[in-house]
Amino acid sequence: MKKKNFAFAFIFLLIVYIVSGCAPIGDKTTSMSIIYGATTVLSFLILIGYFLSIKKQDVWFVVLFVSVFIVNVGYFSLSASNTLNEALWANRLSYLGSVFLPLSMMMIILNVSKLKHKRWLPGMLIGISFLVFLIAASPGYLDIYYSAVTLENINGVSVLNKAYGPLHDIYLIYLLGYFSAMVATIFYAKAKRKIESSAHASILILSVFVNICVWLLEQLVKIDFEFLSVSYIITELFLIGVYLMIQHQEALLASLQEKIIPPSDACCKALQKDSSEFIEQCNFIVEQLPKLTTSEKAIYNCYVAGMSTKEVLKEMSITENTLKFHNKNLYGKLGVSSRKQLLEYVKAIDSLLDKKEGK
Repeated sequence: MKKKNFAFAFIFLLIVYIVSGCAPIGDKTTSMSIIYGATTVLSFLILIGYFLSIKKQDVWFVVLFVSVFIVNVGYFSLSASNTLNEALWANRLSYLGSVFLPLSMMMIILNVSKLKHKRWLPGMLIGISFLVFLIAASPGYLDIYYSAVTLENINGVSVLNKAYGPLHDIYLIYLLGYFSAMVATIFYAKAKRKIESSAHASILILSVFVNICVWLLEQLVKIDFEFLSVSYIITELFLIGVYLMIQHQEALLASLQEKIIPPSDACCKALQKDSSEFIEQCNFIVEQLPKLTTSEKAIYNCYVAGMSTKEVLKEMSITENTLKFHNKNLYGKLGVSSRKQLLEYVKAIDSLLDKKEGK
């Protein structure tokens, strides 16, 4: 896990180095093709790295990484185009990746947040994406997206000069719709405790806002360089980072669950001959244990193992407020009022079992 995180962190720092090492503004046009080439290589390396480092690939992560690579290939090809026709095909290539990128981000956020969705939703979104792509790819055939377009060469770098057509706003609405849906989904998932870690939610929000800010910057300020080529790479690193952290947490929870006390049926049989109120409460706790959620079972095991609050927070990678939320549910289900009382019952259960088994 640490090796994977280190690899992605190294790539992230490499991106920062490339961007910060760009030529001065006055000379930046001469290095644009080089930068586009570098981002293309980086996006390809991340794609290959994903296949090599992740044993069980997620289809939407594959779509995300392939889309980012296609976008960067399109930007690079456009900067190196010699004719208008070549530039238009490169532009179509970049749009092909651009329309499927927010779709894959949306589906990844839904999956990471563990929010259920209708089976027909991905198919419908793919259909909408294809429709938006066809509109964006129409220049050279129709004037609905660009009413006019010419190719200009600035210091050896090709740039499209565009006059927007009547349907150009379709793509803008498409992006804004996805950005809004992503943000709403993350806040909803956090409110419903589907995302237990505030750090995970913050990284997801940041990955969306990075693209929103870059996109707005490019809409409001005339910049020759497409900074989205870099922000897309940063986004996929954010998302795969959250995915790896959640996978690690789920593996941790699974290992903690294996340490649960003996099955409730066996405990009930061992205790059913006793009739005191205390024993009845012990029996009730044993019966309720299998009904705990995954997180509640993990916290229960941490307490039984004698961990302090700080150790539990670190082990579970959750905030103190999240722990308080789980404690309230845990104590309520087991019929106790505090961790101390819970541990007293657990100790009594172990003692009674040993007594019944003649130990």
